[in-house]
Amino acid sequence: MHRDRMKASGRIQKIRIIIQLCSAVLCNGYLAGLKRGRLFTGKTKAFCVPVLNCYSCPAALGACPIGSLQAVLGSSSGRFPFYVLGTLMLFGVLLGRLVCGFLCPFGLIQELLAKIPVKKISVPKKADRLLRYLKYIVLAVFVILLPSFFRNGLGASLPWFCKYICPAGTLEGGIPLMLLDPGLRDLAGPLFWWKVLLLAVILAGAVFIPRFFCRYMCPLGAFYSLFSRFSLVRMTADRRTCISCGRCGEVCPMGIDPVHQISGAECILCGRCKDVCPASSISYDLPLHAHDPKYRSSSEAGHGASPG
Repeated sequence: MHRDRMKASGRIQKIRIIIQLCSAVLCNGYLAGLKRGRLFTGKTKAFCVPVLNCYSCPAALGACPIGSLQAVLGSSSGRFPFYVLGTLMLFGVLLGRLVCGFLCPFGLIQELLAKIPVKKISVPKKADRLLRYLKYIVLAVFVILLPSFFRNGLGASLPWFCKYICPAGTLEGGIPLMLLDPGLRDLAGPLFWWKVLLLAVILAGAVFIPRFFCRYMCPLGAFYSLFSRFSLVRMTADRRTCISCGRCGEVCPMGIDPVHQISGAECILCGRCKDVCPASSISYDLPLHAHDPKYRSSSEAGHGASPG
């Protein structure tokens, strides 16, 4: 019976990889841009996608929300980013960090790198706990504060995160444009090579520490994590039926204990813990289950056990 449950629940990961690939194609479907080395300038570029996806990628069909947020905050107009924040909050309330687990192309890249068969690094708990705050610092300092307050003589500011940190921008935008446009290669300077080095470190980190960037550095994940506790889509772990086998923690790409931290700030709702649970103690908690006594009692038990 357990084997049958595992076979059925494994479909979640098959469905998830299909959704991840579709999301990557929908966000980066302008194939002509990859051929010509030119950015897409159609009407969809005015809309924010919900994931970290570089505006300057030759194939990008939409705008990155983090880049858009910096652009508005750093503009000389002094406008408030109502549209960008509204879009992010909408996805945060509806999906929370499910966006990270199911839709983000850079998250998919990290998951593929984590499949490389090398011994994974176990980060000491105290260091891991402290490092996870880094993404909130990146969000606050590089995405919000620096673009808002450090301006040039014209009253505008730099997109600090995009310019100095964003690995998705380097991988999807900087490197492809350099390869496709010989003229740009002559202009490559220390900043470009700094970002290539940082990208290499992050990608190498993802090989040894699954979802390395998501855990410690992603400002978008930090933003969505603020909605984890009350997003419409969540997961629950019923401690009454849990047999404490530890399998869920072993497969979690975010390195958390799903029994106690599921649907918390670090949970990306990927469902891998649900796939391996022999007691079927883990489930998705959807709005349509709100009046189902089975899911309601499970949710109460799971959230009541969570330390946050």
